[in-house]
Amino acid sequence: MKEWFKKKMHWQAAKKVINTIEQAGFEAYIVGGAVRDYYLKKENNDVDIATSALPEEVQAIFTHTIDVGIAHGTVLVLDFGEPIEVTTYRTESGYSDHRRPDAVHFVRNLKEDLKRRDFTMNAMALSKSGDYIDYYNGRQHIDNKVICAVGEPLQRFEEDALRMLRAVRFASQLQFSIEHQTLQAIHQKASTISYISIERIQVELSKIFTSKHTQMGIEYIENTSLSNYLPGKFNHHSWTGFDSEDRQVGWAYFCLVNESDLSLLTAYRCSNKDKLFTKSVLGAYGCLLNGMSPIDLLRYDLSVLETACQFAKWQNNVLPFSFDNLVYRKSALPIQHVNELAFSGRDLMEWSSKKRGAWIKRTLDAAILAVLNREVENDKQQLKEWFHAFHDEG
Repeated sequence: MKEWFKKKMHWQAAKKVINTIEQAGFEAYIVGGAVRDYYLKKENNDVDIATSALPEEVQAIFTHTIDVGIAHGTVLVLDFGEPIEVTTYRTESGYSDHRRPDAVHFVRNLKEDLKRRDFTMNAMALSKSGDYIDYYNGRQHIDNKVICAVGEPLQRFEEDALRMLRAVRFASQLQFSIEHQTLQAIHQKASTISYISIERIQVELSKIFTSKHTQMGIEYIENTSLSNYLPGKFNHHSWTGFDSEDRQVGWAYFCLVNESDLSLLTAYRCSNKDKLFTKSVLGAYGCLLNGMSPIDLLRYDLSVLETACQFAKWQNNVLPFSFDNLVYRKSALPIQHVNELAFSGRDLMEWSSKKRGAWIKRTLDAAILAVLNREVENDKQQLKEWFHAFHDEG
């Protein structure tokens, strides 16, 4: 038994599932990305099993199951403490939407099942004892650091156009090259990425933005012509040195590379939270380039300011101050948030006997600036006196 199985609960549960299926007279193997990562010695707890047993036979073997994709042969087994997906060996046919098969056919042969998968490194199987079943040279391709389609690349991408972007994503995550025929097939089929929902594309781009080698992925998107069919300009030269594990940072930087075009977030169906973050970071970035006034320091929190400083570095803009200097300057402000101002709009109406209106915001903004410039202490009585002087003047 491999040491990996002894330590990971999902892998322990998968081993028990395989034992139970084999005891019932069927085959069962771990398949997919878990096998690839096992070979790469990387952690992956998303452990899926393929089996020669039909879905109804899997249901009969185990006590607790859920039909999570029964039409495609997938049953979720819950018997051993961790949910494990078990899918019947299958072949597929007809991909009219360039994403999902029109028909699924269950088979009893593992090789046939593995043949339908996207890339050779994802088309391996692993026995419960840790032995590989590798019909398509997946381990050799991993050793050579190359991403290679299973069988005919054009057919693989005709079946599922998202696989093209997945190839780019794997390249940027693993620092692998894309094999020549596979790369040529992506170039030929690039236009079919338009069939894929923008939400699925957004997920793949997010993974590219947060990979270790983002610039490599961006360059592949350009060189394969995928960029011609996706919103925005990718411009891989602008991504030199980019490094972030935060997808929001990636999307904000993508907008910056596109001349601060926030509409791209709508085009890719990003969340309102993504939009607010991007707007804030790009605003802070613009302030950085203009020197960062006290009011700017008050407006943006430290995480946003740090990201803006990173943007300046990635854009080769030399700032006259460091992030540590910004932290010091911000900490030295008389107030750290606008809510800390010692009076409110309600106080202003009481002091002036005037009705609510736009004048309140103008006055509060002026008061904040006066406090930041140390023209007045952040004290309610002193601010009241300042207000009357300000009100009489203006």
